[in-house]
Amino acid sequence: QVQLVESGGGLVQEGGSLRLSCAASGSIFSFNAMGWFRQAPGKQRDWVATITRGGETTYPDSVKGRFTISRDNAKNTVWLQMNSLKTGDTAVYYCRALRALGWSSWGRGTQVTVSS
Repeated sequence: QVQLVESGGGLVQEGGSLRLSCAASGSIFSFNAMGWFRQAPGKQRDWVATITRGGETTYPDSVKGRFTISRDNAKNTVWLQMNSLKTGDTAVYYCRALRALGWSSWGRGTQVTVSS
């Protein structure tokens, strides 16, 4: 089973940028899609971005135009570039893989804190 490890989180001021990484222990090429999710304090986990095997990307309106998901199958890595960060983006960010049977389990995530 492929393990996913998120990294790149940190503390940033509002309006700043961060780039999150998701490193897989094996090939990500076979997955139908890769996605980023987040969970803010006291809230449910939300979907943030998806990239399909073919490279198509989708985002919710809350991050569209600010966040960009990308992948490199050769490096077995997925990234989330986050620009124009807002305090409302503060959350733990998770990476998951979409397989035939559904999304993979939750990892440890990486904390993103946006200060005003």
